[in-house]
Amino acid sequence: MTWTLPEPMLTAPVASPDLPPGHAAEPKWDGFRAQLARYADGRVLLRSRAGTDMTPAFPEIRDAALAQLPDNAVFLDGELVVWEAGRLAFERLQQRLARRRGASAAAAARASPAHLVVFDLMRQGSTDLTPWPYSQRRTALEDLFAENGLTAPLTLCPSTTDPDTARQWLTWTSAGLEGLCFKPLRAPYKGGARAWTKYKVRATEDAIVGAVTGPASAPRTLLLGRYDTTGRLRYIGRTTTLPRTTGTALAELLTTTDTHPWAGRTFSAGWGTREVLSVHLVRPDLVVEVEVDVARDAAGRWRHPTRLHRIRAELHPMQVPKFGEQD
Repeated sequence: MTWTLPEPMLTAPVASPDLPPGHAAEPKWDGFRAQLARYADGRVLLRSRAGTDMTPAFPEIRDAALAQLPDNAVFLDGELVVWEAGRLAFERLQQRLARRRGASAAAAARASPAHLVVFDLMRQGSTDLTPWPYSQRRTALEDLFAENGLTAPLTLCPSTTDPDTARQWLTWTSAGLEGLCFKPLRAPYKGGARAWTKYKVRATEDAIVGAVTGPASAPRTLLLGRYDTTGRLRYIGRTTTLPRTTGTALAELLTTTDTHPWAGRTFSAGWGTREVLSVHLVRPDLVVEVEVDVARDAAGRWRHPTRLHRIRAELHPMQVPKFGEQD
């Protein structure tokens, strides 16, 4: 008999990093959500949250599933990650997925090996574990790793019910940890339900406004930069859409110009699209404070949208930390 992987269980955001009573905490990794199925007939499926078959792109995960997991049906849920230079490298995962098959995928696996950080067990043999409470599934998952000697690239995700330990994990943000996931100890695995919660670490940092989208009289978003150590203005990220009143107020502080370090450059909308933005370049003399999370790309830019926190008109652009530095 062939069983079908359930939909991934999802998370909803929360504002507090405090571990709620009756919950376990797990680190929130900066990677790709992935479910791994090892069937009794030897087939292996590594599936993305959206249902994409990623198995050919990550041959080291497929090989580990065949070599290490029991030869009955085992369904695992986890996060695909790549470590590089002591931190998580999300951009390497993106490159891995682009090299989907054959020799190209094998070469990419050698250059940037992935790990599957496993945090849930949904099926073992003929037993469907999804009705079980999290605490019982977690015990079964730990037993699976211990009894079968599972090792890298299969990695057991830490889990704790101790609030102090969970708080300590938040210091791992320098390595690319995004925050914490909170999971009710008594809850079953409900595919597609947002019954887990997540806290994402956010901070405020200063940046220089280098360009805007939308009308110059009422900008919709801000394109932000920082100077590097050579004096070059480097693009670092873009804000979410501004309220109209905020955009109008900002317009009075910005001056459009054709003489600009970014003249002739094009900018992608990013965040899942290759759309080229239509921008107005502005004199890079206004500093703003923005709210950001810890995710960075290979170039050191903020990988997710930032939120405008406040205008820092009292700051000179050269007082802003250099590109690649944090406040």
